[in-house]
Amino acid sequence: MNPLERFLRYVKFDTESNEESGVTPSTPGQLILARQIVKELEEIGLEDISLDERSYIMATLPANTTKQVPVIGFIAHLDTSPDLSGKNVNPKVVNYTGGDILLNETDHIVLSPNMFPELNDYIGQDIVVTDGKTLLGADDKAGVSAIISAMAYLRNHPEIEHGKIRIGFTPDEEIGQGANHFDVEKFGCEWAYTIDGGQIGELEYENFNAAAAKISFKGLNVHPGTAKDKMINASLLALEYASLLPADQRPEHTTKYEGFFHLIQMNGSVESASLSYIVRDHDRALFEDKKELLQSLVDKLNTKYPNSTTLELRDQYYNMKEKVEPKKYIVDLAFEAMTAVGVKPIVKPIRGGTDGARLSFMGLPCPNIFAGGHNFHGRYEFLPVPSLRKSMETIIKIAELLTHKS
Repeated sequence: MNPLERFLRYVKFDTESNEESGVTPSTPGQLILARQIVKELEEIGLEDISLDERSYIMATLPANTTKQVPVIGFIAHLDTSPDLSGKNVNPKVVNYTGGDILLNETDHIVLSPNMFPELNDYIGQDIVVTDGKTLLGADDKAGVSAIISAMAYLRNHPEIEHGKIRIGFTPDEEIGQGANHFDVEKFGCEWAYTIDGGQIGELEYENFNAAAAKISFKGLNVHPGTAKDKMINASLLALEYASLLPADQRPEHTTKYEGFFHLIQMNGSVESASLSYIVRDHDRALFEDKKELLQSLVDKLNTKYPNSTTLELRDQYYNMKEKVEPKKYIVDLAFEAMTAVGVKPIVKPIRGGTDGARLSFMGLPCPNIFAGGHNFHGRYEFLPVPSLRKSMETIIKIAELLTHKS
């Protein structure tokens, strides 16, 4: 089975994660897909296959060389983003000849290079698109497909020498919980690569420092006819708070290494209201400054409206650069592998995070490698088929090059 066939099979599984469920995996579909994957790993002939009740999969491709080669791993996640439905995904493979792609005739949903000019880079290629009703799931079922296909290829081509390779698949990465129950000691690798990047060539070992913030507002509701000098409208407190944050530090106004405050949810009435933000910055000092600003604005509102405003703040993950850069050779190996299979590496910071960010701080350095997709988390997501193939080839080449260097 080639990586495209695997991908088209996996996206049919509804594995959308759910931050509110309070269990792991956060949705039952992830465990259903995990069981299917275990069957395929058994068919390939991998060893030490394990699947726990939380949907963490680990497996081993044994070494076929007598050389002393470091044990490395490849990791991807099973879940898809809750930003858009992952149920009843209807993928279509189209040969892209340029111009607009009509995803859904009934609702006239169009994937257009006018909005997404990167489409022009794939003229003449087969690409996988959605029907405009759901996301596609290339994040990260493309990564899962590339890893499993690479292991199958190595298993079927013993002439390619490689050391012991471990693979792992995690649940709930999209809600920031993918590394929560990952057993680094059991995985047993010196380092690993997450196959969770976007466009072909992406190679990343820097990511945001990340925090989640919820600001709650308590109002005082009285009849509006007699409200003068009495009413405190919690929804208006929320709007006042939001207006105090720097407008130029929103996602739509930032790029590259610039951080942001991103308002992801708001609820409100006169009596109570809340704002939920994600806070991001590559620079640790600027990250801490952002968190301090959130608290200072809470203090400011409480001075003006006593006991009205509270802040819940929790760190989610940190910039993996701190842990990966001292072992930069693991990035260099991926760079060399990409080049060897005809891919131009694009080394850039992740404007987001991966399981690898947290795993790096748990003792498993994890740079991130492309899986090939674009426009993740939405109906315009697409996956160029040759990019998926090159992701698989990069994994194979990493294993091969590491053996030659050992």
